[in-house]
Amino acid sequence: MQNNKIVILGHGEMGHAFAYLLRRQPRLVIWTRAAEATGAPRLEELVQQAALVIFCLPVVAHAAVAQRLVKALPAAAICLTIAKGLDESGQPALTIMQQWLPTQRHVLIYGPMIAEEIRAGRPAFAQFGGLDKQAVQAIGSLFANTNLYLQTTRDMIGISWAVILKNVYAILFGVADQLGLGDNMRGFLMTQSLAELADIVQRKGGEAQSAFGLAGLGDLTTTATSEGSHHHGLGRCLARNDCEVISGEGVHTIKMAIKYNLLPLDNYPLFALCRDILAAPHRSRELFENYLVQYAQSCRT
Repeated sequence: MQNNKIVILGHGEMGHAFAYLLRRQPRLVIWTRAAEATGAPRLEELVQQAALVIFCLPVVAHAAVAQRLVKALPAAAICLTIAKGLDESGQPALTIMQQWLPTQRHVLIYGPMIAEEIRAGRPAFAQFGGLDKQAVQAIGSLFANTNLYLQTTRDMIGISWAVILKNVYAILFGVADQLGLGDNMRGFLMTQSLAELADIVQRKGGEAQSAFGLAGLGDLTTTATSEGSHHHGLGRCLARNDCEVISGEGVHTIKMAIKYNLLPLDNYPLFALCRDILAAPHRSRELFENYLVQYAQSCRT
């Protein structure tokens, strides 16, 4: 893909990180809505002759931006997204892009990729999902000499849901740490979270093993144990009952799961525990203890 035009959509934390990874590409262009509003070239102009468009945008912005690309984007262009949540209709980024840009080749990159570490030159890791062989080879070559290490997979649905769900479970690690429940609890939460995550991934049409890859276990470990993680910090905040603003991709995922009945929550006690703590953070310890009582009972049956 050397000398081909690459357009990064968005210039937040991850937009900066991918700009760093691709800084040696001679035809790298960055688009932001704010710059366009001040007279910079419009999105439709920037993507002309683009070989690759990277969506470094929240998933809630994907549909609106994709609709603008329908007629402007070259037929051979690859669309890559790193968005890890659900939009306001409860859809993941993959579904949105397939709906609005059905003729493009779609690629996903999901895994433990902390933006600050990428920009500092530290290694980052991700599963790289795609069905088009040429697109997979092109993207693999593009990042081959960077500090982002990619592992290929064809299970795009599986890694999509694995990376979405890990933000929900990561909140509980922060809650447990704030409550002083110990390192043994971390080990327990990891195994139980992965069991639920694998079952949900399979329910959604993916492969259960994707829950144990970089997009699932890898990203969950990073998000759940890093003190700099937003979702870990949110869990601590909830346990202290001092959150002025309760927000994040995991929170939104729970709201969408409830609103659109995306999951039978009674089948997933940890997911339901996170839902209940969000609704009543002042009861975090009580709810955690109730969960453990129910878990003990399930082990005896």
